[in-house]
Amino acid sequence: MVEKMQWTNALSTRPSLEAAIQEVVTQVQQTISGTLDVGIVFIASAFESEYARLMPLLQEKLSIPVLIGCSGGGIVGMTENGAKEIEANVAISLSVGQLPGVSVTPFLMRPDELPDLDGPPQQWVDLVGVAPEKQPDFIVLADPMAGGLNDFLQGMDFAYPSAAKVGGLASAGSMSARTCVFYQDDVYFGDIVGIALSGNIKLDAIVAQGCRPIGPVYRVTEGERNIILELQEVDSDENSHPPLKILQEMLETLSEADREKIQNSLFVGIAQNEFKATLEPGDFLIRQPMGIDPRVGALAIGDRVRPGQRIQFHLRDAQTSADDLDILLKRYGLEQSSQPSAPLGALMFACLGRGKSLYNKADFDSSLFTQTISNVPISGFFCNGEIGPVSGTSFIHGFTSVFGILRQP
Repeated sequence: MVEKMQWTNALSTRPSLEAAIQEVVTQVQQTISGTLDVGIVFIASAFESEYARLMPLLQEKLSIPVLIGCSGGGIVGMTENGAKEIEANVAISLSVGQLPGVSVTPFLMRPDELPDLDGPPQQWVDLVGVAPEKQPDFIVLADPMAGGLNDFLQGMDFAYPSAAKVGGLASAGSMSARTCVFYQDDVYFGDIVGIALSGNIKLDAIVAQGCRPIGPVYRVTEGERNIILELQEVDSDENSHPPLKILQEMLETLSEADREKIQNSLFVGIAQNEFKATLEPGDFLIRQPMGIDPRVGALAIGDRVRPGQRIQFHLRDAQTSADDLDILLKRYGLEQSSQPSAPLGALMFACLGRGKSLYNKADFDSSLFTQTISNVPISGFFCNGEIGPVSGTSFIHGFTSVFGILRQP
């Protein structure tokens, strides 16, 4: 008889670390009996002074061969009443899995150990310890103080181009609190940890960037590093113009509500597929404007640009974020309804800028997930940056909710 896969989550908001750990361990043991294969723990930064005690206490009460985690300014987990997002308060969320037929490989990487991007992909394979032929998917947690995070994702995409990579950067509830990651039985500062999953499992990614496009699609005709100097409307014979002039003309075409939003909710979407004729919302990598040079009308953004790239301006607000996530979750639910096996569990990596501060409502993203994709335990945290793919390439996002959904292939 083939052993059944199991995945569960336990959440505690008890102020004592020992009591919180005992509560999540008891909940887990009541749900899954037998040997565990993997665990992921998220702990609120309110427990900062107790970080070093977390993993030894957990491993003492619950033997887990592979265990990783990180700190979070907000923690996501399951209660009897459904998904819960604990913001700016004490919380521990523990997810564990019993995964027969699955190979689980943990890894710890220090920034100074990362291979040169000009080197062969085998160097990354040697560092991770999993052959690409095993078709692994990855869950990645990183301290935002770790250097070379973009290089790390680029190298992982180079070595494992078809693998899903989801995760987040550790966060804290205040500027003074330290961020960290956890690996096996210890705490680490400034490093990257992760899990490679291969075999009888698949990790699906949903990346909800929460924006809607405004105006036409443009092509970058002149740009340097992260600065857009000139844009030309795609499929137009008009001359190219500086971004500032284009935005000023666009203002006249927008509604009064959108004119107000453009003052502080303007973003730039960079198309990731050079060959796709009709671009849809999921085809853009959303980046934040960094500043405008009024002398020449140039626009600086939070990513590199090059001539020939297509861009479209976007707006973000609570309603747009809600609608975007709702559409993506329903699309995924519809796709999965025809599959023989239901999703096993889910991880949510949401920006610190979402949650109550965006929606004026608690538990929004996680509740929308569980309402749309029912009977799937979810856990996660609010991040300093979210890791997820756009058009097959892995990026660090902002203001985004990334979901990693575990299922049998």
